[in-house]
Amino acid sequence: PPALPTALRPRWILRHAEHEPEGRFVDQQVHGPWRTWRHEHRIDDTADGSATEIHDSIDLELPRHLERLTPLVEAQVHRLLAFRARQLRDDLAFHARWAQLPRRTIAITGSSGLIGTQLAALLETGGHTVRRMIRESEVGPGEISWDPQAGQLDPADLEGVDVVVNLAGRSIATRWGAGARREIRDSRVHGTRLIARTLAGMRDGPAALIQASAIGLYGPRRPGELLTETDPGGEGFLADLVRDWEGSARAADEAGLRVASVRTGMALTDGGGSLLPQLPLFLAGVGGRLTRPDAMTSWISLDDVVRAFAHAALSAEVEGPLNGVGPEPVSAREFARTLGAVLRRPSLVPVPPFGPRLVLGAAAADELISVDQNVSDARLRASGFEPAHRTLEDALRHVLRR
Repeated sequence: PPALPTALRPRWILRHAEHEPEGRFVDQQVHGPWRTWRHEHRIDDTADGSATEIHDSIDLELPRHLERLTPLVEAQVHRLLAFRARQLRDDLAFHARWAQLPRRTIAITGSSGLIGTQLAALLETGGHTVRRMIRESEVGPGEISWDPQAGQLDPADLEGVDVVVNLAGRSIATRWGAGARREIRDSRVHGTRLIARTLAGMRDGPAALIQASAIGLYGPRRPGELLTETDPGGEGFLADLVRDWEGSARAADEAGLRVASVRTGMALTDGGGSLLPQLPLFLAGVGGRLTRPDAMTSWISLDDVVRAFAHAALSAEVEGPLNGVGPEPVSAREFARTLGAVLRRPSLVPVPPFGPRLVLGAAAADELISVDQNVSDARLRASGFEPAHRTLEDALRHVLRR
C-alpha cells in the first residue's frame, strides 16, 4: 500500500506468460507477495459490434499462514479492478473529445515526475507521440537531451515537435533554506527561459508552450476572496517564484507562440504530494485538519490535473493562465471530515502547528500548510475542459480506491 514506507512495500514482478493477437493475454507472478498469481485479460467485441468488453479472471493463492485473509484480499482486488474500470472510462471519454484532432508530437520536461509520468502515458494511449526531454547526454530513441543549468538545448532536436509541455522543477516540499530556495527557483526559471528563447528563435518549431505553474501565486492566505486568473497575486516566496516562473516564458509569447500556464492546486493522489503524508495518521485514527477550520483548500485529482495539461496541449484555443483546480474547493474542516469518511476513520485530531514546522521548517509550513485559498476553475471549464471528479468525496474515493 502507498501509505507504507518504501522499504516495507512488497516487491512484485509479473511477466506476460501468454499473449494472443485477438485480444487475450495473461500476467503471471515471477516474484511477489502471493503464493501464486495468474491474471487473464480478455478483450472482446459485444455481440452487435458496437462496443468493447473487458473481462478479467484472477486466480491467486496467499501464503499458507495468511490464508485466513483471503476475503480481505479479494475485496481489495475488486476495488482495484473497479478503480481501473473508472480510470479507463474517464481516459476514453477524454480521448473521444479529441478523436478528430490530428495526432500531435509533444515534448515533455519533467516526464519522470508525478504529473509527467501520467501525462506521457495519457497522451501515448491517445495515439500522440511523446518525446521526453531528459538531463542526460546519452539519450534513447525518442528522447531529447537538454541541460537547463548550462543553457544547452539544440533547436534541431525540437524539429517536428508540435507542443512543448514544461513540468520541470525541484520539489517545493522541503525545508526552505537559502540553498533550497535558490535551487527551487533556478530549476524553474532557468529551464523555462531556455525553452522559451529556443522556441522563439525557431522558424518552423513548436507552435505552443504549456507551462506548469501554481496557485501559490495568490499568496498563502486570502480569506473571503474568490481568486481568478486576473488577480495580480499575493506576497511570499511562492508568489514571487510563480511570477518569475511565468514571466520566464515571455520570449515565446512575444514571438507569437501560444503560451498557457496551468496553475495547479493541491493534487490528490496516494502516490505522493500533500495527501500521502496524511494517510498514515487517518488510518491510525488520529487524523484531522491541517490548519484553521474555515481555511479554504483548492484541490484537484491527479487524473484531472493531468488531463488539464493534455487539454491545454491539444486545444489551439487555450492560452494564458488557467487555474488547475477542482470545481468545489472546501474548508480544512470539510477536507478532514471527507477524508475520514472515505477511509472510515475519525477526523477529530487537528495536526498541531509544530508538526509541519518540524518537518518543513517554519517558512515552508507557513506557505504550504497554513493556506487559505478559494481558487476558481471557471476559466478552465469555459475553455471546454470537463473534470471527471467534481466533488472532493468523488476524487478521494477514486484515488484511494474506496
